Amino acid sequence: MTVITVQEQHLPGASLEEKFDHALEWGFGGIELRSAGNLEFEARLPELRRARAAGVVMPTACVEMSHFIGAFDDELRKDAVVQLKSQLSVMAEIGGRGVMTPASYGMFSRRLPPFVPPRTEEQDTAVLVEALAHLGGHAASEGVELYLEPLNRYEDHMVNRLADGVRLLKFAGQDAVKLAPDTYHMNIEESDPAEALQEAADYIGHVQASDSNRLEPGAGHIDWALFGATLKSIGYQGTVALESRLSGPAAEVLPRVPSLLGRYL
Repeated sequence: MTVITVQEQHLPGASLEEKFDHALEWGFGGIELRSAGNLEFEARLPELRRARAAGVVMPTACVEMSHFIGAFDDELRKDAVVQLKSQLSVMAEIGGRGVMTPASYGMFSRRLPPFVPPRTEEQDTAVLVEALAHLGGHAASEGVELYLEPLNRYEDHMVNRLADGVRLLKFAGQDAVKLAPDTYHMNIEESDPAEALQEAADYIGHVQASDSNRLEPGAGHIDWALFGATLKSIGYQGTVALESRLSGPAAEVLPRVPSLLGRYL
């Protein structure tokens, strides 16, 4: 069964327990956490333990950091690995499934000046495979997964299409590292999103949903019927998390999302 979740920042409430009550009221099955750097996510463990004990469903976390595993700076790249290892351990402790991260975000784009990054494609591959292999081993030891999210060409220059992610995962050779397709980025990068999902089926561990304009599903022109049919066709049983901006107040627009996605999932 596919669980539809919503990221915590969209939910009203002073605690995760209150946020979860609203999520359930609006038709969602759980909360996707945001995992900040500087070990701030680990510092939330008392809060997260209480929420888990209260029955809050928190299957995944989406990183919220200033630098990532593909950083050009060696020290920043090493710190991103440290942060993700900690976050994976936190998710294991609260019974979650895993943590998702891009290779980088907003660091460089081949579509914007100066157009030529300071590393070669071979060097990009080497640093990403090294990080993914290391993190995959840690994730496996904790019984959770790391999800690599391809971003569009304007937000990252290294991993844009699902096929790019599959290639890296094959090099990394870690079963605990999976892909996290995001429908917004796929709308930009994939000539045939359904075919891309089918070809990457064996590597998909988590899915994020937002519409063609980065708003909530239903506010743009993505074919959600085709999206749902494709996930069914590949036997996907993971989580689908709403990661988007909102077209209006949360209480007005979010309750529409589970009914829309649930119709096809």
